[in-house]
Amino acid sequence: MTRPRQRGFTLIELIIFIVVVGAGLAGILSVMNQVVRNSADPMLTKQAAALADSVLEEVLQKANADPDGTNVGETGRTDWDNVDDFNGATQAAFALPASLAGYTLTVAVSDGTAALGVAARRVVVTVTVPAGGGSVVLTGYRAGL
Repeated sequence: MTRPRQRGFTLIELIIFIVVVGAGLAGILSVMNQVVRNSADPMLTKQAAALADSVLEEVLQKANADPDGTNVGETGRTDWDNVDDFNGATQAAFALPASLAGYTLTVAVSDGTAALGVAARRVVVTVTVPAGGGSVVLTGYRAGL
């Protein structure tokens, strides 16, 4: 009688299997780590866009030219009565809530007459997303009075 041949894996085959599966799992987990780390980026960018839009809308609702002809006594945002008063404003002027404390906000106002062909002011609102997430830039023009 002949002995039946034993079946199974050798120790070397098991070690090679463990190394291959371990390398594959390490690759998959590193990709998942990147995905999880960056999953909040779209939300941060959307918040930055909403913030920039609200600031741009507030600025564009003001008059193109100074209605009272003077900036004397205009110490804060509540006194700003024309678009030019917002030039150089930062997040400090807008009193952002604590949840938006990491965002950086700047407003730049310049002459936009050349772009539109009529007397206008060009307003650029830039909001930088915290932790190097980029920035959102919105541009608007205020023409008329």
